[in-house]
Amino acid sequence: MAFLFVLSVGLVAGTISGIVGTGSSIMLMPVLVYAYGPKEAVPIMAVASVMANFSRILAWWREVDWRACAAYSVTGIPAAALGARTLLALPSHAVDLAIGLFLIAMVPVRHILARHDLKANLWHLAVGGAVIGYLTGIVVSTGPLSVPLFLFYGLSKGAFLATEAASSLGLYLSKSVTFERFGALTADVALKGLIAGSSLMLGAFIAKRFVLHLKPEVFRLLMDGIMLAAGLTMLFNAF
Repeated sequence: MAFLFVLSVGLVAGTISGIVGTGSSIMLMPVLVYAYGPKEAVPIMAVASVMANFSRILAWWREVDWRACAAYSVTGIPAAALGARTLLALPSHAVDLAIGLFLIAMVPVRHILARHDLKANLWHLAVGGAVIGYLTGIVVSTGPLSVPLFLFYGLSKGAFLATEAASSLGLYLSKSVTFERFGALTADVALKGLIAGSSLMLGAFIAKRFVLHLKPEVFRLLMDGIMLAAGLTMLFNAF
């Protein structure tokens, strides 16, 4: 039953994230925590996120901006490994608390960023990759931060989805390798990650047909609702 629950939520999360560019980790993480506990859920989500981002790259392969991807990844990959190592040193309730507070805080932060007509270049992507990479290692999902960064760079629709996914792929691979080296990514955890990731991959391909029809205001409301619900769930688990 736990596997079926994870697969069902994963399919919905993969479809939504395939449309808006983020959200799969935010939606799926509370379910994984409920089913497997926070310490096991984080490496499971890391494996699933690798698969989810890879599927978005396959769906939009021709539109990846590889220069932007390289600028973001060159600093983000080592930062994600450092963040993952920091995470492993934290107690389980602190992990829940940190993730929950982060997700809730991202709602007003995203609105503040949206009110400014900011433009980003390759140097901004490199700096953003370092900061977001480290946070990704600790709090599972930083899509609410990486999404506006790539939008400010000038990417949209398929190019945005593909480039953000290609950039995030390196971060989650780095995070997964770190978990494996420090004993957190066992064969059982990897299998659970592959199961969750398969549903996210399927959802990403289902989402492709809907991308051109999503209204911006629907996207904003959807992300706010997802982040608040997931953040409150994590805080509930922490206490």
